[in-house]
Parts: sequence; structure tokens; C-alpha cells
Amino acid sequence: MSSKPKAAAAPALISVKADRIRALSSVKSVKPSEGGVLYWMSRDQRVQDNWALLHARQLADEHGVGLSVAFCMVPGFLGATIRHYGFMLKGLAEVEAELRELGIPFTLLTGEPGAALPDFVRRHKVAAVVSDFSPLRINRGWKDELVKALPDTPHYEVDAHNVVPVWVASDKKEVGARTIRKKITERLPEYLTDFPPLPAAPSPHPSASLRAECAKPVDWAAVDASLTVDRSVAEVDWCVPGAKAGLAATEEFCASRLRLFAEKRNDPNVHACSDLSPYTHFGQIAPQRAALLVKAHYSKHGEGVKSYLEEAIVRRELSDNFCFYEPNYDNLQGAAGWARDSLELHASDPREHVYSLEQLEASQTHEDIWNAAQTQLVRTGKMHGFMRMYWAKKVLEWSPNPNPNPNPNLTLTLTLTLTLNLILTLTRCSSGRRTPRRRCAAPSCSTTSTASTGATLTGTSAARGPSWARTTWDGRSAPSLARSAS
Repeated sequence: MSSKPKAAAAPALISVKADRIRALSSVKSVKPSEGGVLYWMSRDQRVQDNWALLHARQLADEHGVGLSVAFCMVPGFLGATIRHYGFMLKGLAEVEAELRELGIPFTLLTGEPGAALPDFVRRHKVAAVVSDFSPLRINRGWKDELVKALPDTPHYEVDAHNVVPVWVASDKKEVGARTIRKKITERLPEYLTDFPPLPAAPSPHPSASLRAECAKPVDWAAVDASLTVDRSVAEVDWCVPGAKAGLAATEEFCASRLRLFAEKRNDPNVHACSDLSPYTHFGQIAPQRAALLVKAHYSKHGEGVKSYLEEAIVRRELSDNFCFYEPNYDNLQGAAGWARDSLELHASDPREHVYSLEQLEASQTHEDIWNAAQTQLVRTGKMHGFMRMYWAKKVLEWSPNPNPNPNPNLTLTLTLTLTLNLILTLTRCSSGRRTPRRRCAAPSCSTTSTASTGATLTGTSAARGPSWARTTWDGRSAPSLARSAS
């Protein structure tokens, strides 16, 4: 006599800190439906160590509905080439495989999110949408479109990228690291904690239509072949995509280079940097997880741990603060007034050297150091952090116009990199200097800034090391907090 199968035990409820979450829609209550909760994955492209996905699981469990995950593939994103898309697609293939093992449906949508996502939500009667956080204008615009298209569907945004959520760390644009440091560090005992694992789905998703749409595995080779992006910039071979490789790279950094990081990270001739920026940029590893792994080595490499936490948390999260609270984060209107005035004053200064785009791309300038930095960028997709400010200032010096936006000698990639580096340098955002340094805004300036938040945008930076003597973390010294690794 066969016994009736037992129902799967309900998983323990996951708890994500409430102030890491904010409602983007006017509708905040979830009305359970067969479509369940949809996590719209965008910036944080990983399964584990993802507060946004964990909150989506939490919502689904609380309301007794299913969970699914969607990624929306846009046809182009800020001039990205196959180097960017290839790295991202390989990481997403790993995401899909892990979600399938957990019994969580995954779908790859194509087209603009403002159209593709509402169609998916309506098609499957999704009850609520959870998205990860990005401070960039284009991502915020997509979310505005989604909320407008789905006025009756609650939409929650979770900061899964910053250790301390950007709106918790500060409610305004900070002058620099010196003003945001204490605001972040005093909250780290509360926020720099371990992640719970994402549990498997307790049962198959109740929506038959959603299960059917997500049943067939994504043909990632076909997706790659369908892209119309620039393929002249080849994918890199020094960095293996995906969360597994990112965590392995973190462990390898801790084992072989963390001991060098404090003293040698600003020396381009020594391999001391973490090389984790591709993984954090694409959200394949959580900066919080990397910080926890590094922090565990405090007893052996205390100075390296302190330097890494300063770079990877304080200065990296300063860049999110800047982009979140400064509407003109991507143009020179976002720079300090004195810096803009200085640029305008020196706009007509004679340039000793002016180079064409072709010369800059081919590293054909009179300065060997600049040529080496540019060659590294072209070949590897990465430039040593110490060199970035110097590189950007020289592009300014060698270009006919101090404003990179209308400058015909700059591609989009050069424009974005140069603009962000210039804005953050001219405002002295990292060092927190308030005194105008007009010679740094002049085209002839050759001073190399070592206080670069711009470098932080892609991971660890060339910023100066922290002054731990005047920094405390929740009443304790920074070294004592670094020792108390979770």
C-alpha cells in the first residue's frame, strides 16, 4: 500500500535588512498570484551572495508563491563591445546552470527592459518585481518605465552591490572619502556580515506558462552570434568569467598578493593589485564577499587587509554615492565650479602636443609611460590604477577641447573614462581637498593624482592609503574591526 508523499518542508524565512530595500512603486503590498515573484537581474549577475535575489526568495516564501529570475539583454549598452558582452554572457550561463540546479526558473529576455519586462509580467501574472540597484541614469530610467507600465505591480529595489546601502551611508553627495569614511565604517559591524545561502525552490513553480517559457535552456552560442556589437575588440584571456572563477581569483589574491597590497598596489611594476574589478563590475562576485574573504587574513596581513577594505569599500562606495546624488555624474557640469571655470579659462591655451584619435588608440605619443598604459588598456581591457589619472590628464592636455563630450578625437569609451576621471579629480573627490588647485585643471598640468576615485569605479584604486590613526569603526580601532572577521 503506497503512502501519500510528504509535502516539501517550507524553507526557513530569509531576512534581508529592511533599509537595504526601497519601494519604487506606489503599490507596496503583494497580492499572491500564480506568477509569483520575479527577480529582474541586472547589475548583480550572481546567484549566491545576492541580497536582491535573497529578498525575492524572502517575498516568495512569505506569500507562498513561486520565484523566477529574468535577465534582459539590451542590444547595446554604453558602447560595450564583444569584450564586455562575451565576459557577461559566460557569467550568465553559469547563473542559469546554478538556478536550474536549485529548481528556480530562469529566462533571458531580449530588447529594451521597458517593453520586454512588462510583457513577461503580464503574460505570467507576476505578483511582484524585485530588482538590484544601480545609480546610473540609464538603469534608473528603465525602472521608471517599468513602474509606469505596471502601476498595479509592486516593485522593490535592493542595493545588493554596496556593503552599506548607498541611501543608508549618506543622504547627500559627499565631498570625498574623508567625509563618507566615518559614515560607512561606523555601520560596517552591522552590514559587513555573512550571507545566507540561497535555498532550492521547495516545489516546482506553480505557473505552467512560466515553467514552459523557461524550460528550454538558453542557447548561449546563438545569443553570442546574434549580437551586433563591435567585435574588433577581442575578449580577454587573462580573466575567466563567472562567480566560481571570481571567488577563486579572490582566494588566489589573498594567498599570493595581499601581503604586497599595502605597500605595492601603486607600483605598476609589481603585480600587487587584486584584479577583481571585472568580477565586481559585472556583479559576478559580491564586493561584500570579497571583503569578508580578505578580512579573514588580518592576522597575517593586517596592513594589506586595512588597505584593501579602504579601497574596496570606502572608496568604491564613494563612487556610487557620487553617481547617485550627482545628476551630472557623466559630464563636466558635475565638477566643482572652480574647476569648470579654470578649464574655460585655459581652453584656448596653446597645446605643445595635439594627437588624433588614431594616434592615441595606437599609443603613438611622445611619452613612453602613457603609451604603455594605453597599450595595457587595449590589450587587457584594464589599466593599472595608479596610471589612470595620469592617462586621463594627458588625454585632456593633448586634445583641442577640454570638454570631452563634443570632442571629435574621443570615442565613447574614451569619453566616459576621461570624463569620470576628470570630474572626480577636479573636484578632489577622493582626497576631500576644498582648496582649488587650478594648475590641475589647466591643460598643461602633468601632476599625477594618486587619490583616484575614478579608479575605484572598476574595483581597487590608486587612492592613497587610509589614515587609520584618525579613523575609528564603531568605537573600535580599524585594526580591531579588521581582526573580527565573520
